[in-house]
Amino acid sequence: TADSTSNTSPTSPTEDYLQRLAHFDEELYNDFYSLWITLMVVNSFIFLVGTMLNTMALYVFCFRTKPKTTSIYTINLAVTDLLVNLSLPTRILLYYSGGACLTCSYLHTFSYFVNMYCSILFLTCICVDRYLAIVQVEASRRWRSSSVAKCVCVSVWLFAIVVTYSFLSTAFQHASCCLSKLLFLTITEFFLPLVVIVVFTVRIMWALTDRRLMQQSRKRRRKAVQLLCTVLIIFTVCFTPFHITQVVVYFHPDMPHHVIVYHLTVTLSSLNSCMDPVVYCFVTNNFQATMRNIFRRAEPEQTSGDIVSMQHSSRASG
Repeated sequence: TADSTSNTSPTSPTEDYLQRLAHFDEELYNDFYSLWITLMVVNSFIFLVGTMLNTMALYVFCFRTKPKTTSIYTINLAVTDLLVNLSLPTRILLYYSGGACLTCSYLHTFSYFVNMYCSILFLTCICVDRYLAIVQVEASRRWRSSSVAKCVCVSVWLFAIVVTYSFLSTAFQHASCCLSKLLFLTITEFFLPLVVIVVFTVRIMWALTDRRLMQQSRKRRRKAVQLLCTVLIIFTVCFTPFHITQVVVYFHPDMPHHVIVYHLTVTLSSLNSCMDPVVYCFVTNNFQATMRNIFRRAEPEQTSGDIVSMQHSSRASG
């Protein structure tokens, strides 16, 4: 077995840690063969659909949308999702090799954590931006600028990469502290952003109760509520199972069926790259209109008219 091999032959801390991760894939292949095949098919589907949707999103944001603070965040979110889609072949190879490809294990682990942290933080940035634009209009003028948005995005990328690198480096050298670091990251990278999104959602919903609001302003705030609720659904479906699992494993290391739970939660987190385009529909009108046109949900003439009317209404509201 993999455990006996690791005991008889000397290995470096990095190889030892990667072998423990790859052991999950070996156990999945040996003990849950049907699930192994299912996960290969599901990850291949996520790779194809996610790559198509996020490539299309980048095209719309870069060439068919006027530069705004929100579009800067959505561009970075689309780049993050596209990168995780492009890293899925390493996970598929890892499944196919039955955990034998240690290089695939490292690439998959690194890209997984970077994508998860970046996705969570960029989704939070989008929600904060919508809250400032709709509820705190006057006070947020100096904060909602392209330069501030670019600085925030650079900070998010640097933070995610540095945290992931330091986390893996520590895990390579001191595997015993791995779970405690995961618990800390669960609080800072998942729980706190979730609290921010919930608070801002409730705040915008409370603002909708103001009877003095004009109908146009009410529609904008209702659309913002739909956006934040969509983000909460994505958090619940994609990110919550993984982080709950980390907390449970921290207090109960011998949790039964941990191999199945690990692979299912990791796959759900990758599904986030296919669900984020739903958020884009609430953020930019051009993305929604382009998707309708491509999938022939509306005739081209009607879509063109919708874009024009949306542009006129946005100018009037601005």
